[in-house]
Amino acid sequence: MTLVDTHTHLYDEQLTADPQQIARAIDAGVIKMYMPNCDSTTIEGMLAMEAAYPQNCFPMMGLHPVYVKENYQDELAIVENWLGKRKFAGVGEIGLDYYWDKTFVPQQKEAFELQIDWALQYDLPIIIHSRESTADCIEIVRKKQNGRLRGIFHCFSGTLDEAKEIQGLGFYLGIGGVVTFKKSTLPEIVREMPLETLVLETDAPYLAPVPYRGKRNESSYIPLIAMAIATIKQVGLDEISAITNKNAEKIFSM
Repeated sequence: MTLVDTHTHLYDEQLTADPQQIARAIDAGVIKMYMPNCDSTTIEGMLAMEAAYPQNCFPMMGLHPVYVKENYQDELAIVENWLGKRKFAGVGEIGLDYYWDKTFVPQQKEAFELQIDWALQYDLPIIIHSRESTADCIEIVRKKQNGRLRGIFHCFSGTLDEAKEIQGLGFYLGIGGVVTFKKSTLPEIVREMPLETLVLETDAPYLAPVPYRGKRNESSYIPLIAMAIATIKQVGLDEISAITNKNAEKIFSM
């Protein structure tokens, strides 16, 4: 059985400090790992991971909303330049974040829309960060959806109605370690949504699943997330693997 981690920050120093992290993931059957970018400071490390594991680690390019600051236009210029230079698996991690700081919300929206336009230009999927901003992200995607826009609402944390809206827009829900948390409402949403709308992710090194909650996350924990979904959906792991892998292939087909 093989699995895909559609969202993992393998280049984070918490993970690069452990040189065995990739080998453990591959041994666990996680043969493809997609890396969202944050800003200009994470590009070098991300591309180094790709160079070391070209068959397993796939970089994306984008400006994370939390990194949209006073210099956001300079950062966006770097993203645009990289997208024009080489092929990436997607445009991400992009979107809106109303949790940490709302100072630059207008600039976040500008950056989000511009990067969606680049994704359409290069026929790439988008990976959406929507912390406490799911409704606004849905509205922007709806405005931009021309029949060719595709991607993932990473670390989905919205309502069932929002999940259905996302499905209607042709997007997928990224399901990670939160689905294993006792007080999470995510299992209820996973129960109601078709497997054909779900993909697996870790968001490593963050949001480790039970029994590692509170510790550093890593891509080798994807089977724990798959098992949790299998239990919720009352299906076998092979079915989770087959359908979520097919979903990821549809999103990231290059």
